[in-house]
Amino acid sequence: MTDTAVPTAHPSGLEPADTRAPLEQRRIVATQIPGPKSTQLHEKRTHSVARGLGTVLPVFLDRADGAILLDVDGNQIIDLASGIAVTSLGHNHPALTKAVRDQAEKFLHTCYMVTEYPGYSDVCERLNAIAPGDSDKRSALFTTGAEALENAVKISRAYTGRTDIVVFDHAYHGRTLFTLGMTSKEAPYKAGFGPFPAHIHRAPLAYPLRWEGGRDKCTEEALTAFEDLLERVGPQNVAAAVIESIQGEGGFIVPPEGFFAGIREITARHGILLVADEVQSGMGRTGTMLAIEHDDVVPDLICTAKALAGGMPLSAVTGPAQVMDVVGPGGLGGTYAGSPLSCAAALAVFDELEKDDELLGSAARIEAAVRRHLEPLVSGSDGNGIVAEVRGRGAMMAIEICKPGTIDADPEATKAIAAACHAQGVLVLTCGTYNNVLRLLPPLVIGDELLDDGLSILAGAIRSVAEADGA
Repeated sequence: MTDTAVPTAHPSGLEPADTRAPLEQRRIVATQIPGPKSTQLHEKRTHSVARGLGTVLPVFLDRADGAILLDVDGNQIIDLASGIAVTSLGHNHPALTKAVRDQAEKFLHTCYMVTEYPGYSDVCERLNAIAPGDSDKRSALFTTGAEALENAVKISRAYTGRTDIVVFDHAYHGRTLFTLGMTSKEAPYKAGFGPFPAHIHRAPLAYPLRWEGGRDKCTEEALTAFEDLLERVGPQNVAAAVIESIQGEGGFIVPPEGFFAGIREITARHGILLVADEVQSGMGRTGTMLAIEHDDVVPDLICTAKALAGGMPLSAVTGPAQVMDVVGPGGLGGTYAGSPLSCAAALAVFDELEKDDELLGSAARIEAAVRRHLEPLVSGSDGNGIVAEVRGRGAMMAIEICKPGTIDADPEATKAIAAACHAQGVLVLTCGTYNNVLRLLPPLVIGDELLDDGLSILAGAIRSVAEADGA
């Protein structure tokens, strides 16, 4: 049993909404992970749940609190995934759970297109306020990130009168048929689901580690390739260029300085809308409300989701009024779009992020801890040779794993590292076009001791796998 002493108070500093005592913020390995109860439940699941829904770690949860997941076998697992960047304020945050409960006691649903309620417009006001730029803005709420991206495409086409969309290598924009067309990775997302919609074109992404011409030429050559693509397609046919402010599933790729500014200049010159996909990177994850703020660029449309409502399903498209309002009444919406419960949760998220400077500042604290633990493992530092790069911003960090002394992806080593972490009660995720990136998305409320414990386990797993591979 692992017994790492950490203060037991709720990470938010408030009393949890659950009437039970808060979970101690420490890692406990009480059984093998997954334990016998989880294993039994997972076997039962195979008889009722479609096989296409994969599972990173087949444990069944009883509770979650702060940065800790308690499974049905009594294991307390450090959550460095946050539900894929959703629970940025931690699990069971008192302000969020209270807001949802208070709204549930009023009403659960009416559909905003049938009868209105203040929460929807209040969320739109808050989104408009955080969006970069001085223009008068409007927002529309939806349910999932993919739904927001598809509506951004619809709005772009309606505004420009053009048909084509440009996306980038390594992109991930969702699982609907159209967003799968925008998504780069074939397996497991696209395999067997084609044909995909037409009028989608893919440009090279400035990926410094893997740019053939080298890091120094990455920005210049990527921008030249983007312009070349536009010339082939015909810029007069392109409605929008859609890009993640920091790529998510593609491997947490942070484009080099000047890349976004160059894309902005080129799109503006051709009357092409620039759509920033902030589904995974937005709402404080990188230390600013939106990750695009780091590049001092004003996109035309911004898509948010995931952490927007802290665990409730909600997404949004935000942009200048002249662009958003080109779509007439009835052209946007959805039965569950902007659910009253989700809006209540989102308003609580905004309140927490805006009233607590330390919460946004935690992203920098988390990045510093990740770099302190993992940058010494970069190839050439201590000789293990399998960590090609540590990268990211704030609480959105990644480690790319490669064959020693190369940038040849090593997905098997990456899988082994993740499995070693899971067995010791630390939840990490893998990603990347080549399945060789470990991504870290700890909640902003995670304490230093708990974070250090999790990162120590991860660093140890990397060393063990490197030694086993003979690196």
